[in-house]
Amino acid sequence: MDRLCIHTATTRPLSLDLALEVYAEAGVTGITVWRDALAGRDPQTAGRRIASAGLAPVSLCRGGFFVSPEEAVRKRAILDNETALREAAEIGAPLVVLVCGADTAVPLPAARDQIAAGIQSLLPLAEDLNVKLAIEPLHPMYADTRSAVNTMRSANDLCERIAHPMVGVAVDVYHLWWDPELESEIARCGDRVLAFHVCDWRSPTRDLLTDRGLMGEGCIPIRRIRSWVEATGFDGFIEVEIFSTEYWAQDQRSYVDRIVSAYREHV
Repeated sequence: MDRLCIHTATTRPLSLDLALEVYAEAGVTGITVWRDALAGRDPQTAGRRIASAGLAPVSLCRGGFFVSPEEAVRKRAILDNETALREAAEIGAPLVVLVCGADTAVPLPAARDQIAAGIQSLLPLAEDLNVKLAIEPLHPMYADTRSAVNTMRSANDLCERIAHPMVGVAVDVYHLWWDPELESEIARCGDRVLAFHVCDWRSPTRDLLTDRGLMGEGCIPIRRIRSWVEATGFDGFIEVEIFSTEYWAQDQRSYVDRIVSAYREHV
């Protein structure tokens, strides 16, 4: 339990304050804050509330979305990512997770060039704030509008291209479990693994975005992937990130208790 983290998006109906209360009561020790949970709040005050609840702020979700055919849009994305870095620092989180972006008007190789340029532009501020950037490769079903980085290989290639210690990778089993190169590419990643996200893939799935399952409800070999991740030396938090209209409609305290049970049994 000392490594269990829950994303606020997992319990979307809960306010940040109530999420802190519910997580702490259930024995959860880490929280990843989604930016919508900070809306209308002072991040420094939120950081103090997280600390007083006894939870570790693991990361801030999400930055990224660097890709656009329009330069003005790309510039606005950089400004928004700078804001995300500052918010992470203010809540005490050491990491911003990046959903890198894609646009059907931009060919995928050019999109990756824009992603690299966007991340590189953030490095001076990331260094100043001591907040790292985690590239999260997304399932190829999102290659049209959410991310041109869709495999661990592409994430590793991007990290090696940028070649900076503030940049690494978030390994999310939902997006990567299918990849035949996953074990070797996680090994290649080495100490660039900055985050590990878990849930399960229901089969058949009812919705590709909002029907993620609790660990043990689907076909992802979570423990096997965890062993590959930990073989790199990663010993950080294991983050439960579940988007589920079914679970959002349920009593959230009972749901968090089920998350804890599934974590103990299947992770």
